[in-house]
Amino acid sequence: MWRGTRGNRNQLKGLWPSIEREFARQGSRLLVVRKMLEYGIRVSNDGKLFVGGLEVDYSALARDAGTDRRVVKQTAAKIRTHPFLYSIFGGLTPAGASLLGVVSSIGCSAIIIEADPRAAGVISRVTGVLAKHGIIVRQALADDPDMVRDANLTLIVEGAVGGGVIGELEALEMVRGITVRK
Repeated sequence: MWRGTRGNRNQLKGLWPSIEREFARQGSRLLVVRKMLEYGIRVSNDGKLFVGGLEVDYSALARDAGTDRRVVKQTAAKIRTHPFLYSIFGGLTPAGASLLGVVSSIGCSAIIIEADPRAAGVISRVTGVLAKHGIIVRQALADDPDMVRDANLTLIVEGAVGGGVIGELEALEMVRGITVRK
């Protein structure tokens, strides 16, 4: 177990702050690590980078992070030799493709919920309203509030969403705002 934590729950709660501490004086490496978490990029035993089974070139990740390929290689090397970092980045897997950009093409809608990301029950309360109206959720994406400043819950649902449903969602105490995309 990584020192400074008490069990898995505390490790998860402090994941991003712990990673930030490790790279506090290395801004470019922190950008690389953020991209690695965003895409689910893992580090293999030999320091190579992968998204699922697809190897990621250091240069490609460097371009996306706005840095040099050497920074990416050095970041992977540090992760590989650091027990806590490797316990995280050695086991990452991508969460899958987001349907948000294609909702209109597939006959779906996206409901983007702005809510207190640390409030308990946001997902269950929102999906409870949708279930009551017979709305099928195809995909749920929740931003990590430690990684994303304005974390949202995005639900891709089948068909259109009526005004009555939106009104019920807006009435939930933890909901601050709703955007619907068709």
